[in-house]
Amino acid sequence: MPDQLGNPGLPDAPRGRRAWLREHSELGVCVLLLALGTLVLTDALTMDVEIAQRGPIGPKTVPIVVGAGLLVVALLLAVDVLRGGRGEAEGGEDIDLSEPADWRTVLLLAGVFLATAVLIEPVGFPVAGALLFWGAAYALGSRYLDRDPLIAAGLSVVTYEVFNNLLGVPLPGGPLMGVL
Repeated sequence: MPDQLGNPGLPDAPRGRRAWLREHSELGVCVLLLALGTLVLTDALTMDVEIAQRGPIGPKTVPIVVGAGLLVVALLLAVDVLRGGRGEAEGGEDIDLSEPADWRTVLLLAGVFLATAVLIEPVGFPVAGALLFWGAAYALGSRYLDRDPLIAAGLSVVTYEVFNNLLGVPLPGGPLMGVL
């Protein structure tokens, strides 16, 4: 809209530093990604891997790739935001934002994760993992009390075997160490 002298108005012009930051709030995500990428790269590059090294691709490879990827995404997102790119408003998900959060599910999942963390050493991964898988399924709404514990136990044992025997990542076996 032109002013009284006929000069074009600038309705979208920034009204100071605070307004500019509000209009470019996605830069906060860029800063978070940059910090996370730097942390991952620093941790990966200072990792002592002589014991776990088994070939040319060792334990450092994936963290270095992930850290570098985070830095690249942070840079690309910052360039896009500074060129005027904006994030789209939430619209494609089937979430009713007027409904309150389901705190029962959140607390059940938190309890299951906490119980797994506490129990993994004394009872071993196969038992604690079965509790984790079954508890997460129950918290998220599955009510097959005859089937879910069996699937959870099988998934836990398979996960234990894959990590412990195939990948060489030792997991606590607990009382089942001699059986598995």
